[in-house]
Amino acid sequence: MCSPEEAALLRLEEVFLATLARINSLVLQPLVTAAPEPSDPQGRECLRLLQQLHGSSQQLWEVMEESLHSLRERLCHPDSVSLESLLLLRRADHVLQVHVEYIESYTNCVVVQAFQKAAKRRSEYWRAQRKVLRQLLWGMSSEGSVGTALVQALRQPLTHHVQQYVLLLLSLSETIGEHHPSRELVVHTATLFGNLQSFMRQALDQAVATQALWHTLSSRPRDVLCTPARRLLQDSQDVPVTVTLLRAERVLLFDDALVLLQGSNFHTFDLKLVWVDPGQDGCTSHLLTPEEEFSFSSKDPQGQVVWQRKVTQAVCQALRGKKDFPVLGAGLEASEAPACRSAAYTFRAEGRLCEATYEGEWCRGRPHGKGTLKWPDGRNHVGNFCQGLEHGFGICLVPRASEDKFDCYKCHWWEGSMNGYGICEYGTDKVYKGYFQAGLRHGFGVLESTPQAPQPCKYTGHWERGQRSGYGVEEDSDRGERYIGMWQADQRHGLGVMVTQAGICYQGTFQADKMVGPGVLLTEDDSLYEGTFTRDLTLVGKGKVTFPNGFTLEGSFGSEAGGGLHTQGVLDTAALPPDPSCTRKRQLGLGAFPVESRWQGVYGPFRDFVRAGCPAELQEALLGFHVQSSKELRKSQEYLCCERSHSEDSACRMEDMLEELLQHREPKALQQCLRKALSNWLHPLGKVLRTLMLTFQATYAGIGANKHLQGLAQEEVKQHAQELWAAYKGLLQVALQRKGQAPEEDEDAETRDLQVHGLVLPLVLPSFYSELFTLYLLLHEREDSLYSQGIAHLSLFPDTKLLEFLDVQKHLWPLKDLKLTTNQRCSLVRDKCFLSATECLQRIITTVDPREKLEVLERTYGEIEATVSRVLGQEHKLPMDDLLPLLIYVVSRARIQHLGAEIHLIRDLMEPIHIGGLYDFLLTALESCYEHIQKEDMRLHRLPSRWDSRVSW
Repeated sequence: MCSPEEAALLRLEEVFLATLARINSLVLQPLVTAAPEPSDPQGRECLRLLQQLHGSSQQLWEVMEESLHSLRERLCHPDSVSLESLLLLRRADHVLQVHVEYIESYTNCVVVQAFQKAAKRRSEYWRAQRKVLRQLLWGMSSEGSVGTALVQALRQPLTHHVQQYVLLLLSLSETIGEHHPSRELVVHTATLFGNLQSFMRQALDQAVATQALWHTLSSRPRDVLCTPARRLLQDSQDVPVTVTLLRAERVLLFDDALVLLQGSNFHTFDLKLVWVDPGQDGCTSHLLTPEEEFSFSSKDPQGQVVWQRKVTQAVCQALRGKKDFPVLGAGLEASEAPACRSAAYTFRAEGRLCEATYEGEWCRGRPHGKGTLKWPDGRNHVGNFCQGLEHGFGICLVPRASEDKFDCYKCHWWEGSMNGYGICEYGTDKVYKGYFQAGLRHGFGVLESTPQAPQPCKYTGHWERGQRSGYGVEEDSDRGERYIGMWQADQRHGLGVMVTQAGICYQGTFQADKMVGPGVLLTEDDSLYEGTFTRDLTLVGKGKVTFPNGFTLEGSFGSEAGGGLHTQGVLDTAALPPDPSCTRKRQLGLGAFPVESRWQGVYGPFRDFVRAGCPAELQEALLGFHVQSSKELRKSQEYLCCERSHSEDSACRMEDMLEELLQHREPKALQQCLRKALSNWLHPLGKVLRTLMLTFQATYAGIGANKHLQGLAQEEVKQHAQELWAAYKGLLQVALQRKGQAPEEDEDAETRDLQVHGLVLPLVLPSFYSELFTLYLLLHEREDSLYSQGIAHLSLFPDTKLLEFLDVQKHLWPLKDLKLTTNQRCSLVRDKCFLSATECLQRIITTVDPREKLEVLERTYGEIEATVSRVLGQEHKLPMDDLLPLLIYVVSRARIQHLGAEIHLIRDLMEPIHIGGLYDFLLTALESCYEHIQKEDMRLHRLPSRWDSRVSW
């Protein structure tokens, strides 16, 4: 059975639908079809609002017709159609939303007096319709204006309809009983429409008050402030309030803005960017905005409460982006606006942000968090902000004067200035990767021109206040020169080494970018000049030339255009030829640039990171970040898409890295742990090693591949190993501290050297090996050339002839077939003798680790003795007189290229613990073989006298 309330709802909706139809045909349709179309902007705006209202009315009519249909179905078939199937109950939220949209459209028209303006345009037509309008209304006065009649005609039926809805729904909820399955739906719908009734009352009151406000304002503020959707919430003429720090005769609070009026001038504040702080006296409130700070004060606490509460509620509503429902500020507890929020704002006050627009996160009136800052001239900055300043990672684009050119700064910032690591690509086709301080290049950095630049150049080194200062390396590709040395105020100043593409090396003093005083010049053929010369290394003034054959030329040198070099001096041909090994091994830079101070700009940020406790938020700023290519810097609209990790991920990884160091402190585990860390570019140790590789390549690759720089490079590699070991110890101390464990005791110098040479150097050497070994090749090129000639001569001998030539005792020759061990082959005289030892020695070039090379050498000697023992049928220890000729035989058959470079690299980088020990003994024996092979006659009796042939190995 259907209740009487349901039948009453049916009649109510039928009447309301009929009324809507009449309103549509008699009022709305004539309003929106008024001809001609208004020519003025205000008239067109009113017509647009009326058309919007007409659409909302149509939508309301359609929903009510669907609701009426569901009621009729219910009344006709009460047994099969349940109460909860009614559209009014089943889709109460949708029905409510349609009513709200109609109310908002209607109140927008009220605010700008759209009905009155439309009636004025067709006054004769609407005067004729006055009688028809009166039939739609109750209590309409005959003296009322047509505009007022239109307002009432569109308002009164809806107000009556919603009121009756609420009464009938409440009555229905009481009728069906507490346990009815639809009771909850009915009560919910009654509550919604009760709220709608309150909302509608407030919306209509606000619209009327807003409409009345416009008549009290002068034309300038009225034209700017009057918009259909804006509503007046509070006026200081109703509740007086005084503004301090800013001048204001009148204060208006709208639902989207706070306005201070002073005569015809006014100041508007977006409510999304207004922060309210209550004063301590109860009669004052402090307001913060992006550029202003002022206070509200009232004579009595009640007035102050009204203003503070309404402003706070209006701010909350503006941030939500929609009007409160059911009414503004409704709720059991007063709203509290969040301190952090997102909004857009254009700065007006003079200063660096003048006319700039910031869009992003704010906190208490200042940009704070992630955001975008754009200037009218095309500059923009995207990244992190703190208290109004760029702070954290950010990308800044600065357009240049020429078209389609800009500077891109992808950097870390500190309180508004670039500070920390950054990658900057300039419109001048140059890229800087390095550190900044106070917006200037400061610390270690690399400035390099792009490949397409007309004048390619590259500087790798230290900077101070935007200028090159300290130790650095510059390459001038046009001149084919590389400068290694000291800088000051962007000029070469102090000790320096110049290397040219032609192989000439110079070491001397520079002042203000010019060579001053005496210097040393070395040519590729090892000629030595000591004296003065010009910028292009032309000899001039007093000097002395020492030729490779020992001749000297001392006097005055000069040159004329097109006339070549001329000299006046003394040529001495009586001097004995110098030791070729001493001549070839002249090294530049040693002692001029202390190795421990060359690349402190690389290690300094790491030490700062460790001293700070390895915080994840500073990891990128101090250790740098990685991008795949410089092209990513050109993606100006994809600002934050470079391959950078979030701080949360960085924190997690850093914790994992430190924990891993704690778990792998035993020697073997530590070696694997360090190998993993150094090969990972995201690990702090890996980042440092990667930067050191860049400095090493910038110094010693290409033009810098000069044999006179070998000593400089070798001591640099050793220093890097020491610094990386110290870096590991620093990270370990941080890991122990985080776990609350006692720090490790400081190790003595001997222990540290053992760890550096035995553990770290083999791990880092592969990163520098290519450039370093090239320098060894160049330094020992002549020795290796003689050695190669000796090998070629010995390769012409058959095995027996070579053994005989080397005076190997015949009882040691393998004259019969021998079945050797599994790692040796059957060695026949007619095939190859000592094949296993030969193949073993050849493995010396398969590793870069000096210790592993020495182990190969030790196994080679073992293979030689094992072969001899099998030939003799008993274990046999070879005396040096027997061992050296056999070793020469094996070396000659192994044909290892550049053996001299290999030997000297092993000698320079071997662990100190092996000096004077077995490995030192074996390496010295190999050196002796290498020297003998270089000799013409290759006779064994010329063995060095330092070997005691009676001592067995």
